[in-house]
Amino acid sequence: MPMRFTELESRYALEVLNHGFRTSTNSGMIRRFEEAFARKFGSRFAISFANGTATMHAALASAGVGPGHEVIVPPLTMAATCICVVHAGAVPVFADVDPDTWTLDPRSVAVRISPRTKAIIPVALYGLSADMDPLMELARKHGLFVLDDDAQCFLGYYKGRVVGSTAHASSFSFQATKHMTCGEGGAVTTDDPELAEKIRKMASLGYGSIRAAAGSSLVKREDIQDPGYLRHFSIGWNYRLSELCCAVLLGQLERLEELVQIRLDSAKALAEAVAGCRWLVPQKVPTGNVHAYWTFACRLSEDAPCTWHEFRIKYLESGGDPFYGAWAMNYLEPVFRGKRFGDHQTQAFEPGLCPVAESLQSSLLQFKTNYFDPSRRANAAEAMRRTIAHFSKG
Repeated sequence: MPMRFTELESRYALEVLNHGFRTSTNSGMIRRFEEAFARKFGSRFAISFANGTATMHAALASAGVGPGHEVIVPPLTMAATCICVVHAGAVPVFADVDPDTWTLDPRSVAVRISPRTKAIIPVALYGLSADMDPLMELARKHGLFVLDDDAQCFLGYYKGRVVGSTAHASSFSFQATKHMTCGEGGAVTTDDPELAEKIRKMASLGYGSIRAAAGSSLVKREDIQDPGYLRHFSIGWNYRLSELCCAVLLGQLERLEELVQIRLDSAKALAEAVAGCRWLVPQKVPTGNVHAYWTFACRLSEDAPCTWHEFRIKYLESGGDPFYGAWAMNYLEPVFRGKRFGDHQTQAFEPGLCPVAESLQSSLLQFKTNYFDPSRRANAAEAMRRTIAHFSKG
């Protein structure tokens, strides 16, 4: 039976522990992980972070996003996507989502662009990439930075390209529920060496000796030891990920195909159970895309024979596992609703701002896919069949 963690992760972690956390000659685990992660996701550089919110904050700041700027984001996602914009000192601008894929709609983005727009953050929602080609074309036309939030998408594909390789920079999360994890962590990928160096410095207190490539530095130990050595040439944060976490991640990365396949197998079983049900509609996967299925999400149609809560109660009674609804609209969360984050803010963070996303939110069901025990996957699929059959009577 597949396992969340194996001897491989333990062996790499023990390698770091046996090294004693020496700062002058570290185990090299961070470099090994970052180089392997960059290769896996088709990028020149990967920079590890303490979490997947710090990744986006540092990437935005490194791209020059700050006070007076706007960043276009979707409202239907975990709120870190817009919170990082506020961390950078900018104002989030919410664009609506596509009614079938539920990802950021390029048509809505186009009408939200203003002279203050500096960046766009699409989200690979539930493991499905946003429609990146038109978004990148909008960015090219208007001189915008695109940061792809891929926290929920590992080894997904967009038109034959691995998700994480299509934007100017991409952000990943290694939080405990993600496809691969060390408990908490994140990474940024990019092909731009200048941007990579800025991001790495942002994550490391602005140390001047840091370079884009993992483990590279132009400074010698005797230079650092000199009392006249100057370290900090820019403002940064202490967002670095530890060697011990990177050791676990390296093991997870080497098993990533296996870990992703577990999610795909679960999604397939659930999709087969849903097939033919007209009122329970899975997220649409456009031709040419590969979904990574962080979760298997469906929406109840307007003429569904049950409410969200009624479906959940019957699903649990039928032997299914508890599942989540979608996050509240970011702009309707208490920290944003009715608030202003800059004198130039033009959007009112109130109901009606993104009508498509609002119409979807209360009808979405997010079923778990991390079934390492095949019997539990089968139970979930059978619970789905029973629940659909119960509400489809007559």
